Amino acid sequence: MVSQHQIQAIGGVLNNKERPLKERFRALFTLKNIGGATAIEAISKAFDDDSALLKHELAYCLGQMQDTQALDILTRVLEDTRQEPMVRHEAAEALGAIGDAKVLPILEKYKEDSVIEVAETCAIALDRVRWLQSGQQVDDQNPYASVDPSPPAAGKQSVEELKAIYLDATQSLFDRYRAMFSLRNLRTEDSVLAIAEGLKDKSALFRHEVAFVLGQLQEPCSIRHLQTNLEDRLENEMVRHECAEALGAIATEECIQILQQYADDEKRVVKESCVIALDMCEYENSPEFQYADGLSKLDGTK
Repeated sequence: MVSQHQIQAIGGVLNNKERPLKERFRALFTLKNIGGATAIEAISKAFDDDSALLKHELAYCLGQMQDTQALDILTRVLEDTRQEPMVRHEAAEALGAIGDAKVLPILEKYKEDSVIEVAETCAIALDRVRWLQSGQQVDDQNPYASVDPSPPAAGKQSVEELKAIYLDATQSLFDRYRAMFSLRNLRTEDSVLAIAEGLKDKSALFRHEVAFVLGQLQEPCSIRHLQTNLEDRLENEMVRHECAEALGAIATEECIQILQQYADDEKRVVKESCVIALDMCEYENSPEFQYADGLSKLDGTK
């Protein structure tokens, strides 16, 4: 059992702006894994930070925890137009991940938001909550234990069939996401390369999710595709950030070299993402037992 004192101490690391960002990230993911009201309270306090990247990850973790106690803070973040678009987007996605019907009115309101990434996210989150409310079931062979913005597509389909839906801009984003998660779950080189084609899509939100999924897959065949979008200084910074983190998850020597080139990028969120990604590379190439090591750091065992 983890004591309240330990959780508060880890929250203290997360909310200490003097600590290195990589330590604060590890504390955040430790709190996500612990869960509960005290962890949610500690995470919620960090939304006044000046790092958009950290706030984006706060919202992501709250969504993955799937605890309705986080609904109020996520709603406030979505409603706060002073927050960066990538933070508001992630708050909307987190509301969809929690999936409670109470979020339908707020998502309905902000699916008309002037920020396209926020509006598109709210539309997808609405579709997810409605899908959950419908009671439909799919055979979800998700090997990553993540709460995804959509379920995989229903039925057995080939890579080519799924790819046709996935790359079809006339389909709803929700249905395209469903095809993408089905391709991810196949985990073949053909399916990975099909997903990588989505990095050329016109929607920045879509490209960002593609990069996230490629990071889950950790397949070296996607490196050059992620590198192309990371190196494009005209690319949306939300997409560049996710490409950097995906390269950090793949964690080959080639990835490390690419990330080192952008660890001083002029865009703060890209720079910080590369720093965090390099820490992930270090973890992936080390004997460390877990990335979310806040408890062991408190105990002095690492």
